[in-house]
Amino acid sequence: MNRKNFLKSAALLAGSTFVAPHLQAAASVNVGGMPVAGKLKKALGFDMIKEELSLIDKFKLVKDLGFDGIEFNSPVAHTIKELLQAKSASGIEIPSLVNKDHWSKPLSDPDPAVRKFIIDSVSTSLQEVKELGGDTVLVVPGVVNEKVSYKTAYANAQDSVRKLIPAAEKTGMKIALENVWNNFLLSPLEAARFVDEINHPLVGWYFDIGNVLRYGWPEHWIEVLDKRIFKLHIKEFSREKMNNEGLYKGFNVELTEGDINWALVMKKVREVQYKGQWITSEIAGGDRTRLKTVAEQMDKIISLY
Repeated sequence: MNRKNFLKSAALLAGSTFVAPHLQAAASVNVGGMPVAGKLKKALGFDMIKEELSLIDKFKLVKDLGFDGIEFNSPVAHTIKELLQAKSASGIEIPSLVNKDHWSKPLSDPDPAVRKFIIDSVSTSLQEVKELGGDTVLVVPGVVNEKVSYKTAYANAQDSVRKLIPAAEKTGMKIALENVWNNFLLSPLEAARFVDEINHPLVGWYFDIGNVLRYGWPEHWIEVLDKRIFKLHIKEFSREKMNNEGLYKGFNVELTEGDINWALVMKKVREVQYKGQWITSEIAGGDRTRLKTVAEQMDKIISLY
């Protein structure tokens, strides 16, 4: 189904949430009981919480520290009932899920059986995020390596995403492709083209701001991806550490203390009228003290929006 025809039938989708982002230009977020127009909500990955607490108490801790949401890997390790109880008890949201199978069994794999497995897995994630009250599932679009050519990965990945569209339409949930170090879709123009060729409003990007620093500038990507961005991940990166200490050491720097020009990045996020509402950290976590520091760093970044 193409974009035009899908929009005509959107109202018939039970529980569909994809229409809402297009109506959020003047939306507000309730912060501290006061509606603040255009403010972003901050979330963190569940695995960042290192305190030895029950699930509900972890949710409450995150709420106490000023976060608005938690992002989980999917298919989820907890039951949906447990997660909904924790949400209700804490006021914390679960806006998105990260499919956990997309690296070991990528959408671009040459083996049709592997592609079927990951299509089924992402379909499960789409259903889970709907039940949890979110709207987006992150999935890596594909992997290029010495055994999988770029041409093969591109064709297989697009075919797999298209086969996921019925599950996205059924649930009303969004499929967000993330830029990672996968040797695939290495420029913003190519990333935009990839989703434009699929041509469906429930397929877009989960843009990771820090991942781009290895080979580009996040503000350039944001400018090109524009309305295709469904959600934002943040992490920091230092090119100096990368060059002097090793590739992955580039991530060993605190938020706001690396090479990302956060003022310019958030200016671009504002200019493209980002409707995804959330900004989620995907960095080293820790105990209450560490998470409080992360929350404060994220507040500094959000203040630039």
